[in-house]
Amino acid sequence: MSKLKSTQRKNIICPVEYTVSLLSGKYKIRILNALKDGSPKRFKVLERGISGISPTMLTTQLRELEADGLISREIFATVPPTVEYKLTALGLTTQPMLNEIKKWGIQNRRQID
Repeated sequence: MSKLKSTQRKNIICPVEYTVSLLSGKYKIRILNALKDGSPKRFKVLERGISGISPTMLTTQLRELEADGLISREIFATVPPTVEYKLTALGLTTQPMLNEIKKWGIQNRRQID
């Protein structure tokens, strides 16, 4: 997360706008959804599971989510280094909201398409 983005977020008063600013990004919600079961996932597993994401974009989005405290990263001293990501306690609190977004999408997709 850039300093500017962090500074701008501190000035947000509306809770909806604040939440959207945390989750904005083409892949953040999909990353959080991929980590929803609570088990750690390696970078390549996330990359394969999220269609259309490049390694660079995945790295950027993971860093922002980590900086915001929604996910944690654990590095293992192996050759090559292994990195695993998982939801933090704060990240787990997004799951009910994401489940509601999923339900809404299922219920309303036909009307929109």
